[in-house]
Amino acid sequence: HYFNSIVTDIPPILHQAKQSRKKVLFEGAQGTLLDISFGTYPYVTSSNTIAGGACTGCGIGPGYIDGVIGVTKAYTTRVGEGPFPTELKDEMGDLLRQTGHEYGATTGRPRRCGWLDLVALRYASLINGLNGLVLTKLDVLSQLKEIKIATKYEINGNITNEYPVDSETLAEVKPIYETVPGWQSDISNIRLFTDLPKNAKNIINIISDNISLPVFMVSVGSQRGHEIQIQKPFY
Repeated sequence: HYFNSIVTDIPPILHQAKQSRKKVLFEGAQGTLLDISFGTYPYVTSSNTIAGGACTGCGIGPGYIDGVIGVTKAYTTRVGEGPFPTELKDEMGDLLRQTGHEYGATTGRPRRCGWLDLVALRYASLINGLNGLVLTKLDVLSQLKEIKIATKYEINGNITNEYPVDSETLAEVKPIYETVPGWQSDISNIRLFTDLPKNAKNIINIISDNISLPVFMVSVGSQRGHEIQIQKPFY
């Protein structure tokens, strides 16, 4: 009886919600680059993790989707094997892991950590059709004197903004970094964008400018309410 009470046919319910002009939020699991079709194959999961997966997973047409919000950390993490151009295999990587509590929720396995990769983020924006970003864990960078952000790749001596389509090439790229000063102060109690330290606002603006997308919201702590809304999303 319990099983029957929680399993039902979803498409008619979603169609009725649309007819009634109700708002429906679809939330995806796992990262874009774990997508079985567009991720770093063979180091991927068994399904489509990009925004289009909401359609095939829930039985709705693309016309149901009004907008897509991308969620990204202020640095990069990965669980398991696979190419990771900005990975930090040093004390800085350990610091990000410990400060950001980067351990698998189920297994407790340590996540690999590295600097934010805007080449990968641009690719994620492209294949998800993003309308804007939510930037999380900005507070994890608060104690750093300098912060690096990968803005381009060097591949076989050539500089590019393009994300490689195969894992073998990705494993050989050299990230090109922009180094910016940190702010070295606690931001967890700040609730207005204008009150953030100048260098923290600079990080947000660099990301927005490079990806050509607005940053709707920033999280500045791990608790509920630890976020700053910069502008209203599309909904």
